[in-house]
Order: sequence, then structure tokens, then C-alpha cells
Amino acid sequence: MPMDKSRYPLLSKIDSPADLRALRENQMPAVADELRDFLLDSIASCGGHFGGGLGAVEITVALHYVFNTPHDRIVWDVGHQCYPHKILTGRKDRITTIRTKDGLAPFPKRSESEHDHFGTGHSSTSIGAALGMAIASAPQSRKRKVIAVIGDGGITGGMAYEALNHLGDSNADLLVILNDNEMSISPNIGAMTNYLTRILSGQMSATISKSSEKLLQPIPFANEFVGRITEHVKGVVTPPGTLFEELGLSYYGPANGHDAGSLIKILKNLKRLEGPRLLHICTVKGKGYAKAESDPVGYHAVPTFEPSVGVVKSGGSPKKVTYTQVFSDWLCDIVKQDERVMAITPAMREGSGLVRFSKEFPDRYFDVAIAEQHAVTLAAGMACEDVKPIVAIYSTFLQRGYDQLVHDVAVQNLPVMFAIDRAGVVGGDGQTHAGSFDLTYLRCVPNMVVMTPSNENETRRMLYTAYLQECPAAVRYPRGSGPGTPVESEMNAVEVGKAKVLRQGKRIAILAFGSPVHDALNVGEQLDATVVDMRFVKPIDQALIIDVAKAHEFIVTIEDNVVAGGAGSAVNEVLAVGRLPVCIKNLGLPDHYLNHATREEQLSDAGLDADGILGSIQQFVKESQKSKKPAVKRTRRRKTKTAS
Repeated sequence: MPMDKSRYPLLSKIDSPADLRALRENQMPAVADELRDFLLDSIASCGGHFGGGLGAVEITVALHYVFNTPHDRIVWDVGHQCYPHKILTGRKDRITTIRTKDGLAPFPKRSESEHDHFGTGHSSTSIGAALGMAIASAPQSRKRKVIAVIGDGGITGGMAYEALNHLGDSNADLLVILNDNEMSISPNIGAMTNYLTRILSGQMSATISKSSEKLLQPIPFANEFVGRITEHVKGVVTPPGTLFEELGLSYYGPANGHDAGSLIKILKNLKRLEGPRLLHICTVKGKGYAKAESDPVGYHAVPTFEPSVGVVKSGGSPKKVTYTQVFSDWLCDIVKQDERVMAITPAMREGSGLVRFSKEFPDRYFDVAIAEQHAVTLAAGMACEDVKPIVAIYSTFLQRGYDQLVHDVAVQNLPVMFAIDRAGVVGGDGQTHAGSFDLTYLRCVPNMVVMTPSNENETRRMLYTAYLQECPAAVRYPRGSGPGTPVESEMNAVEVGKAKVLRQGKRIAILAFGSPVHDALNVGEQLDATVVDMRFVKPIDQALIIDVAKAHEFIVTIEDNVVAGGAGSAVNEVLAVGRLPVCIKNLGLPDHYLNHATREEQLSDAGLDADGILGSIQQFVKESQKSKKPAVKRTRRRKTKTAS
């Protein structure tokens, strides 16, 4: 969006951190004010992650002012808080394109800017990545400073502690900034959150200003200064034996994360130091916009809205029921029938549809924070004690708990149920959040049952089917709503491993898995093709595949998963074993990452919308028929030998 220079006299001059550093230090609070106003107006006009960025304005300004970026490295955790960073690093004129096709990526992305030093999307990676950069830079004498900014729940993830454990046992020159806003997407939970709260409670909160005063004092340097820093400089307000100190880091803070001037002075002092150190700053998610401050969950990510009014819940005609809502309602219904049911989520209460369940059945609800590995093993432990654990998780986040799924659940054949949301393409969140691989990585695991519902009612039925299994079972469904199929209130299971023929046709058979079934049926009508809702990826309906192969010339499989090793591969394996002579084509997501766009645009780019499916099948049939034509025999004329 074009910038109003009269409204943003300082920000309009900044196209890079070098421009920022050309301004006077006492102008930085004003820059922060302009940046916050610009962020509010921009994201209100286009939507996107909101509250985290508002809370990170001052620390972003201070970091780019003090450190020589991009030579010095700033690694942002998750990326929810990186919008101010994008604005200050030459992307302010494109900020309203964020999350749209061909627009800015929703998270830091190395290919987008030299200032995005590490791509993110999943949490708790910043300290490990930054430590790797610090270690790699040291032998090369680059005199490079490396900073990891972790917050918005990232400190609750196990990877953060693995990296802290390594960092404290190293001499790496790394500054970790803990942006403590007491929030992730939902309010933070767990012992670490309680620990940080205790640091800021009671007498501790009264000492923040004294701590900041000490951090603002010049650091006394001498030739013999090596190793640990004097207590005069540290400004530690907590007892000497803090967790971070015990891990080997020098701890500083807490400091006011919304005082740009003080943060700059603190960072200048810390820049002159070396070794593992942690600065604890306190911020407010949604800072500067009262509605976001009072509702940080609701304003974590927003649609377009009018700033003077705020986000308005849509009225009028009711929207289609989403797959997430179907799961939410089913879960609340099944727990009333079986008191053994327990629901587990790794910090995705809102996204996975567990808000209602958490309120109505708090003693059966477990948010384990951003700890996917623990979520899966916790469920395995529950299953050992005759409990019915249900792990509600996004497809992309289940990847992080894959070893636990294999080792702790499947090897022991424990009846853990996985409700896998955001399967397939996900839209604006892009590459890091795509659920493109779950059919591939699940179907190769022994003992698993893997289901792909094609509509809302099938989702409810398959959730109940998964609940009934005495083995690991997964139901995967996409983001958003389905075709609008009414959802029955009864609990009805489907027969395990049995597909369903939706349309009987000729020559061509379309075997569809999950959400593509609806478009496959439309295409089947145009081609007079047989259409099958396969329902199960594992166990797959081998008998039906064999029958279809014997009755049709062409088979086409469709899935919203990568083709490599996916559901279509399962069909290929059945045909190969049976040595059935049929032409087969596998349609699915390509062997490259799809850029952020709407789900509809991504499906179109992948050729998985109705037009793409139709065109691919027509081309496949045409090419197959051409290759089947017998070769034309050509007679060769003999050359007459001439006498010599």
C-alpha cells in the first residue's frame, strides 16, 4: 500500500535497516509509534497475524538499530511476530500482499530477503538455528553477532530446551531474547510459564525498574575482562540459582519490552559482551490496540477489519459447518457416552476445535503446550491404562511427533486415535503448514488404520470408527468446510477397509481419497466414469481395486497428498501384485512445495480442482490410446546390386 509520508515522516524514509541506523537514537520511540500505526492499518486492510507483531515493535526497532543487520543474524521464532521486521527490511510497500498468491510469505523466508536468515513456521527452532550460525561463524572470524528472538509460546517447546542445554555447555557468542508476553495462540500453560510468572510476581515485579537501571549503565571493560560478567552489569533480579543461570547462560532482566530507548541502551551493552546470554523482556501481545490487548486470542490472526470497530463476527446466513466443527461436536458427544475419553492437544485448542470441550470437560482436556512429541507419548501412556486418548493435531505438526507415533504407539499397537486437521493444502500459511505428507508417512506404519472422509457426515462416521478401534487409528480432514452434507446425530461406524462406489460408469474408474471426491464425482458425470470414494488408505480395499481393474481400461487415483508414496501408490501396489493389465494415472500434490495462496488457488495450481482433474484424465486417456495403436509395418525396398 502507498505510504502517506505526512503521516509516517520517519518510516517513509526507511527502506532498509541501514536507513533506520542513519536516524538519531532519540528518534527511535517515534519510529516505533509510526511502525505500530502502519502495521495496524496495513493488516486491518489485508488480514494476517496481528497481535504478536504489535507486541514486538520496539524490540524489532531496537535490534535493527543496534546490530549491523544483515551481517549480524536475527533469527525469529515461529514468525508470528515478524511483520514489523518485514516492514523495516524493505518490504513495507508489499506488506498488504502478505499470505496472498505471489505476495509476501506469512513467515520469515530465506528466499524472500537477505534479512530473513532462517525460515520458520513451526515453533521453538530459533535457539537451535541461531546456535548453529554462531558456531559456524566463529572459526571464520566474521565478528558476527547472532540473536535468537523466542516468544509467543516458543519457549514451551522441547526443542528450545534441547538448544538451551547445548548453548549453556558451549562458549558460543549468542544472545537469546525471551519475548515474554504470557501467550502463544492460546494463553501459555505449563511449569515454565508459571516459573516466568513467579519471576515477575510479588517483590520481583518491583525490581524491574532497578534491573533496567543496572542494564542501562555503561559496562566497565578492562584488558583482563574475560569469562563471566560482573554483577554490576548483569542486573539480575532473580536469585543467583535461576533456571537459565543453572543452564550456563548469563541472565539479564526482566526489562520493559515497550521502551525503545531503554532497549537500545540495553542491547548496546549486551552487544559488547560475548558468550551465552539471555535477555528477558516483558511485552503485551496486541500492544497499542486496545481491542487486541483485551482479546489476544481473538486477535492473534485476523481477517480484514475496520480499526475503529474491530473484528466483527460475520452475521447473516449461517456458514457451512467446518470439518473442525464436526470434530468438536463429535468429541463432546462421545465423551458423554464414554468417560474414558481424554483429549490432548499441543497448544492448538482453538485451531483443532477444542474450546468447547475444554470448557465443558476440563478434567478430560490436556493442553501440553508446543510439545508434539510429548503429546503423542502422553497418549500412549494413557492408552496403556484403558483410557481412550484422542490427539487433536494439525497434519504438519504431527510430523514433529512421528518417531513417537511409530515407536511409542504403533510398535506397541496401542489404541491411540489421531484427529488430523489441516490435511492437504492449507492456504495462506503456506509451505511450512501444508498437510501434504500424512498419507505417505502414515500408511507405511504397521498396525495403523488411516481414513480419509469425503464430506462432513463421513467425517463424523469415521471419527466414531476410529474411536472403536483397538489399534492406532487416524482420521485426516482438510481445513475449512466441505460440500455441505448434512451431519447425522447418531453414532454410526463404517466398515473398516471398505470403499464405496458412488457412480457406475464405463472405461474409466476414478478412485478418490478424501476431499477430492466431490470434484471427482463432477468429473465422473462429464466422462461417464465410475467414481469410488475409497474411504480407507489403510487397510485399502484390495478386492474392489481388483474388480475395478478387471472392468475398466483406465484407472485414475486422486488425493490431496503428495503422489510419492501416497494413497495412489497403495493402489499401484495392489495392481502390481495382481499383475493386472490396466492403465493407471496418479493425481495428487506435486513433488515441490506450493507457495502460499488461497486453498482454491493452490488446488488449481496442483491440477486438483475439477477443471484440472478433467483435463488430466482426458490427456491421460488420449496418450494411452495413442501408445496402444499398433505400429505401422513398413516394407523396405531392396537395393539392386550393380555389377562392378
